[in-house]
Amino acid sequence: LAMARWHILGLALCSYLGVAWAATLGVVLTEGGFVEGESKKLGLFGSYVDIFRGIPFAAPTKRLEDPQPHPGWDGTLKAKEFKNRCMQVKLTQTEVRGSEDCLYLNIWVPQGKRQISTKLPVMVYIYGGAFLVGGGQGANFMDNYLYDGEEIAVRGNVIVVTINYRLGPLGFLSTGDENLPGNYGLKDQHMAIAWVKRNIKAFGGDPDNITIFGESAGAVSVSLQTLSPKNKGLFKRAISQSGVGVCSWAIQRDPLVWAKKLGEKVGCSTDNTTVLANCLRSSDPKALTLAYHVQLTNLPMPLVHTLALAPVVDGDFLPDKPENLFANAADIDYVAGVNDMDGHIFAGVDLPAINRPLVKVTADQVYDLVKGLTVDRGVAGANATYNIYTQSWGEKPEQEVVKKTVVDLITDYIFLIPTQRALDLHLQNAKTGKTYSYLFSQPSRMPIYPSWVGADHMDDLQYVFGKPFATPLGYWPKHRTVSKYMIAYWTNFARTGDPNKGHSDVPVSWPAYTNKGRYYLDINNKMNKNSVKQDL
Repeated sequence: LAMARWHILGLALCSYLGVAWAATLGVVLTEGGFVEGESKKLGLFGSYVDIFRGIPFAAPTKRLEDPQPHPGWDGTLKAKEFKNRCMQVKLTQTEVRGSEDCLYLNIWVPQGKRQISTKLPVMVYIYGGAFLVGGGQGANFMDNYLYDGEEIAVRGNVIVVTINYRLGPLGFLSTGDENLPGNYGLKDQHMAIAWVKRNIKAFGGDPDNITIFGESAGAVSVSLQTLSPKNKGLFKRAISQSGVGVCSWAIQRDPLVWAKKLGEKVGCSTDNTTVLANCLRSSDPKALTLAYHVQLTNLPMPLVHTLALAPVVDGDFLPDKPENLFANAADIDYVAGVNDMDGHIFAGVDLPAINRPLVKVTADQVYDLVKGLTVDRGVAGANATYNIYTQSWGEKPEQEVVKKTVVDLITDYIFLIPTQRALDLHLQNAKTGKTYSYLFSQPSRMPIYPSWVGADHMDDLQYVFGKPFATPLGYWPKHRTVSKYMIAYWTNFARTGDPNKGHSDVPVSWPAYTNKGRYYLDINNKMNKNSVKQDL
């Protein structure tokens, strides 16, 4: 009997210790009220990660108006499910998904075994999708969301936040004046960052150590947030993956043309901007979202020139052209880079033969593409560009050479040259802010692509978000290596402003981009001292 009693006491003691050691947040008090997330145990004796899904950071949106603070709620908000994405077209472009009530964020907080985490670095992710599509949780494949912050949070010991922002016409339509100033999506992002700054301490985060990071249109957004005077003091560091504020497609220079085009489609009078703005605000949000159509076949010009809904220089959130605003980023540490074949996915739309081994790409097609890309530089610009890119061709170039040339050309124009320019502008204007450059070159895993294809647009995301660990069956060990490296550099940078110093070991020291040496890091699964290169 005594034995049995000891047994029960022992069990009770064990379960008590188990509870005492399980550091989790439970209910957290935010400015809007109490929120309760989910506490997820990692492995049998592992630590925990606290996950909060669907916390509102602003009130449900008013159509084509600036975001407003959330009024708060009574009781405890159950933050256990992802909320709606912002209204956007589906891939067929004939239906919409999402809702106008969409300004929510998600938080992942890594916990140790014994005590609750405090003063953790915070990383806020801004998704891409051409300012037309996307969501804070990312695409869903078998209940595994692309932008699941768990791997970054646990491996890097940082808090990860993913946010929603308005897209398409509802996020970026503008008449180019005060009647419909635009930039609603950017203001949503700003609202989310400001919410994190005010509330993240309650989740164990350090409000004075926030890093924003994003990819593609999200990388442009990150860059523009660093340039906007509205963000003074809100965050310390930023990472732009394949996109910067000085990209040709980052700013819509003639927004009124598009406001009128879409206004006509939904039956608005376009005589003056006051009437047009009021009419657009009272139009059906689905009709307005569907009114903008991206053409993907038989394009009259390169795809990049057809992306029309983007941020605008509104004289307020963006007081000037991005290239003139880099003084605002003087104290922000900045990492920017591209994938070595970022342009491949766009090349495949502009010239479908790129991915068809049996179909040839002709010299004339390459010239026409150059002409389309350099449209603002006239014939002389087109000829000069064509000559530079084809000088290594010789008499009869192989098709692989020609197709790679097309990808290089598009990668340079859409991503690489603007990124170099942004790095130089950041460096020239920097006071305390450090600058880092990278090239991601892990070859694409798409089985349908030709073997010469390198890292395509978006290929970096699976590694940054730790997919080779989360879904190991789809990957080889070398992919886990790349993922480990990227998470280490990214989270170290978030922690200290130096990608080499922090919580995680790195394979090779990544030197800053400076006037003395324009260094960049070539990131793939075979990293050593030769991965540090100069003058991209």
